Amino acid sequence: MCNSKAAKAAPTVAEKTELPSLGDLRAAIPKHCFERNPLTGFYYIARDGVVITLLGLLAWQLPYENMPLWAYAAWGAYAFWQGTALTGWWVIAHECGHGAFSPSQTLNDFVGFILHTMLYVPYFSWQYSHAKHHSKTNHLLDGETHVPATKKGFRAYKKVHDVIGDDAFAVLQVVLHLLLGWPMYLFMNATGSRRLNKEFGNKRIPKGEVLDHFRPNSKLFPATWRFRVLLSSVGLVAWTAFLCHVASKIGAWRMSLMYFGPYLWVNAWLVLYTWLQHTQDDIPHWGEGEWTWLKGAAIGTIDREYGIFDWFHHDIGSTHVCHHVFSKIPHYHAHEATRALKKKLGKLYNHNGDYWVKSMWQVAKTCHYVEGVNGRQYYRSATDFKKD
Repeated sequence: MCNSKAAKAAPTVAEKTELPSLGDLRAAIPKHCFERNPLTGFYYIARDGVVITLLGLLAWQLPYENMPLWAYAAWGAYAFWQGTALTGWWVIAHECGHGAFSPSQTLNDFVGFILHTMLYVPYFSWQYSHAKHHSKTNHLLDGETHVPATKKGFRAYKKVHDVIGDDAFAVLQVVLHLLLGWPMYLFMNATGSRRLNKEFGNKRIPKGEVLDHFRPNSKLFPATWRFRVLLSSVGLVAWTAFLCHVASKIGAWRMSLMYFGPYLWVNAWLVLYTWLQHTQDDIPHWGEGEWTWLKGAAIGTIDREYGIFDWFHHDIGSTHVCHHVFSKIPHYHAHEATRALKKKLGKLYNHNGDYWVKSMWQVAKTCHYVEGVNGRQYYRSATDFKKD
C-alpha cells in the first residue's frame, strides 16, 4: 500500500536483500512455463472473439437515433464492456510483439499486426518502443512510458494542484492518463524517454523535437526500423479506410457508437496497466550508474489485483513482474511462473493486494514527481512539494 513511510523504508529492503541472478530466477520456474503453443493462443483469440461478437450483436439491437435516456446508459455500458473485451485481443497482440504467442516470430508478427491494427495500434512501431520499455524499465533517463517528472518539470502542475486542491488534482491525473495518455504517447512520446537512442548519440531530446510512432524518420526509431514503421502506419490508413466504408453503409454515428466508444476504453485499460504496474511511492526508479536491467524488471514492477478483469485481460496486471523478467512466457503459464518467482524473490517481490480502483486513486494522489534523475529516486506527491 502506498504511503510515505513505506517509501523511506523500501531502500533498506532493496539494499540488504540480495537480488537473485537471472539464471537463478529462470531455474526456479518450471520449464514447461516457457513453452509457447500457438493453438492455445488461437483458442484465447477465439474465446475473446465470442465475447466481442455477442456484445456487438446485443449493441446492434439498441436504438441509435432519437435515443431515450436508457439507451444512452446502455450504449455507455456497451462501450465499457466491449472495450474491456477488446483489451483481451490487445494483450494477445502485445504478447505477439514479445514472441510469447508462438515460437515463430513470423506468425507472432502476422497475428499481432492484425489485432493491433484493428485497435489503432501501430504494431511494429509500438513493438519497438515497448521493447525499449522492457529493456530500460524504471530508468530515469532511458525508460519508456510513465517516466516520472522531476521536481523542476512538475512546477507548472504544482500550480494547478494549488488552485484545484488535492482530490481534484487526483481526478485530473486519472482523466489525463486514461483519456489522453495513449494518443499523447503515440503522437508526441509523452512520458517517454529523456534521451534519444544510441543512433543519435544518447543525447537529451532537443526542445521542440517530436518523437512520434507514425513517421519512419521519427528519431524514436533507428534507421533499421523505418520500413516496419511505414508498414504500421500504412496498416492504420487501410483500417481507417475500412471504417469509413463501414460508416458509409451503417452511418457514421452508429459506427462511432459501435467502435469508438469501446476504443476509448481499450486505451484507458492499456494506460492503466502500464501506469499502475510501475508506479507506487515505494517502487524505486534509478539514474545512470544505479540502474540495472534486472533491478528494473524485478524490483521496479508490481503485481496488482484486478478481479474479473484478470479473466478478460489474461492476467496481464496480476502477473506483471513475471512478464517483465521473462516476457516470452505466455499468459496461460504466467500464474504458475509467478508463484515460483515470488518464492525465489522473497521480500523483493512486489505485490499490492488492494483492488485496482483503490490503487489507481492512491497512485493518482501520491505519485507525482521525483527529486531528480540521479541515484535511487522514489515518487513524491504534490503535497510534499510545499515542504521543500
